[in-house]
Amino acid sequence: RVLARRAKFKEARGMALFDEGSRSRYEPCKVVAEIGCNHMGQVEIAKELMGLAKRAGARYAKFQKRTPKELLTEEQYNKPHPVPHNSYGETYGAHREFLEFSKEQHWELYKYGKEIGIEWATSVWDVTSAREMIEIPCDYLKVPSACNNHFEMLKILRDEYTGDVHVSTGMTTKREIEDVVEFFEATGQAKSRLCIYNCTSGYPVPFKDVCMLELVRLQENYSRRVKEFAFSGHHLGIAIDVAAYTLGAKWIERHFTKDRTWKGTDHAASLETPGLEKLCRDLHATYEALALKGTDILDIENEQRDKLKYRKK
Repeated sequence: RVLARRAKFKEARGMALFDEGSRSRYEPCKVVAEIGCNHMGQVEIAKELMGLAKRAGARYAKFQKRTPKELLTEEQYNKPHPVPHNSYGETYGAHREFLEFSKEQHWELYKYGKEIGIEWATSVWDVTSAREMIEIPCDYLKVPSACNNHFEMLKILRDEYTGDVHVSTGMTTKREIEDVVEFFEATGQAKSRLCIYNCTSGYPVPFKDVCMLELVRLQENYSRRVKEFAFSGHHLGIAIDVAAYTLGAKWIERHFTKDRTWKGTDHAASLETPGLEKLCRDLHATYEALALKGTDILDIENEQRDKLKYRKK
């Protein structure tokens, strides 16, 4: 049964692991620094975090865009923040408003990213945010796990936006994932534009709840139906991200901050600069290592072979 599953997984990926040469078909992993709201409502801090992410080796700096009064019910808006010491307002709605950037500020960050050499992206949480962010010519927009059943918003991303659409699948049933894929297939755009993320919605997530093999199941079911697969990790440290890459994730997304002790909900589950640097280093090293030998004896082995290889007398 294990061998049959492995064969199915290999077939599901739609290609052999290696091309005709020695190089594997793995591509360099695209690392996304999820800044989210870790900027604490300040554009200059957001720019500083973008610069730190760029220097650490990330390809993308990602933010979040909400319209709190559209996204929240009146009751949710007016309730106190569930963790008062992390709140930037007297109510949860005021807290969310404080952390929001305007459309113009997101444009500013997009342009700043172009200046320093890192791409901008954002998650969108509601219809208004989607309509505003599709005006920015970014490579992709993200749908968070909380909103992947918001089909009015998904329709805007599918029909009025030309970039890729990345969708997280935390707290999402298998039927709900299928509904999203079928929604994009209805207009023939799943295979060319849709990227599905394995994700567990928790902050932080213990390793036993990461469920990394969901990446295998997603590829078995959808490798011929969607464009790419990704992993959004909410765990602590960087011990397991390489596993996601070797299992087929072409994107690794991790929350990122300058200081994990800063005020806010996500900082404690975020990587700081040294952690992001090591993650990017390890993923690049893994990419370089995923190859077959191009010849029986590598150049680096010749000296050792001449010196150490047993020879009959």
